[in-house]
Amino acid sequence: NSTTLNTDDIVLSKIGSIGRIALITLDLGKVNISENNIGLRLKNLSQKQKRFLLFFLLSKYGQLQMFRVGSGNVQLKFNVKDIDNLIIPDFSEFDLNYFENIYNKIIEIQTQSKQLYKEAEKILLNELGLLNHKPKHTLTFTTTIKEIKEAKRFDAEYFQPKYKEIIEKIENYKNGWDYVKNIITYKKGVEVGSEAYQNEGIPFVRVSDFSIYGIDKVEKKISKELYEELKDQYAPREGEILFTKDGTIGISYVLKEDFEGILSGAFLRLNLKSKYKDFEKECLALIFNSIICKMQVEKLSGGALIAHLKPSDFEKFKIPLIDQKTQKIISQKIQESHKLRKESKELLKLAIKKVEEEIEKEANK
Repeated sequence: NSTTLNTDDIVLSKIGSIGRIALITLDLGKVNISENNIGLRLKNLSQKQKRFLLFFLLSKYGQLQMFRVGSGNVQLKFNVKDIDNLIIPDFSEFDLNYFENIYNKIIEIQTQSKQLYKEAEKILLNELGLLNHKPKHTLTFTTTIKEIKEAKRFDAEYFQPKYKEIIEKIENYKNGWDYVKNIITYKKGVEVGSEAYQNEGIPFVRVSDFSIYGIDKVEKKISKELYEELKDQYAPREGEILFTKDGTIGISYVLKEDFEGILSGAFLRLNLKSKYKDFEKECLALIFNSIICKMQVEKLSGGALIAHLKPSDFEKFKIPLIDQKTQKIISQKIQESHKLRKESKELLKLAIKKVEEEIEKEANK
């Protein structure tokens, strides 16, 4: 299959954020890639050479080549034929053992990070009796006139038993529950308009730049002047929970430090109300990321995929008040998970810097 890649092949983005690169790891196995990516099948390279090539393509000498040949006025585009024009250094000039060792360390740390996050999620779901819960779509079911009037909804999908099961687990939780509106306050992001985008400047964060692990490589930039104008109201602060209300709804992350950038209108910045000041933010973010909120989003949308979640609807979500001891255990695991992920990023930077230094050393001989 022309779109199939195997372990140790490389995939890179070719539209928009060109130059985003990843190696297909053993845990992924065989994968298919979308038309927005280019796959490099590295049949004639050793494993060590593949590791080095990954770091080289991520270095400024790989990235600059891709940006230079990227075409398109509105959106950068990297074509398959452009691959042939990339200049790759001679592998024999580098200590390939060093790069393989650092790659293996990165993978080991990332695996530990993912495992800790899964453990935290398992503790949360087990606490609510939702571990291994598989929502089932029911073809026939009943509801009452009272429920229809209370919900002010008439679409059958809204009353699917699979949503009711989740809500009942929350409502019957031994430690109680509360509505989102009683737990947090929120501030919305802002839209600056595509005409404000620049190639260089201050990050303007969109949903595509964000995951449960935080803000990643930001594609769009705005001017320093516009940032200064917006920062007091729209720059995210340390300790806030960032929550996506558009696109992929419900992605949440607790910000570890102030961020010099602006969040798009797809985000809400959440802070705890004084009544819940001791609620562990990492635990609350995990609840937002979990099936607990995903099913409430799905229920609201009648089972369809929606592009936007109104804050007024989000306020009505029901949140289990996980007991404090369990909250702390969950929080510690997630904090350690994020710490390890940060460590892996530092190792990646180290490997990339080493590639660049070695290339420059050879060039100066």
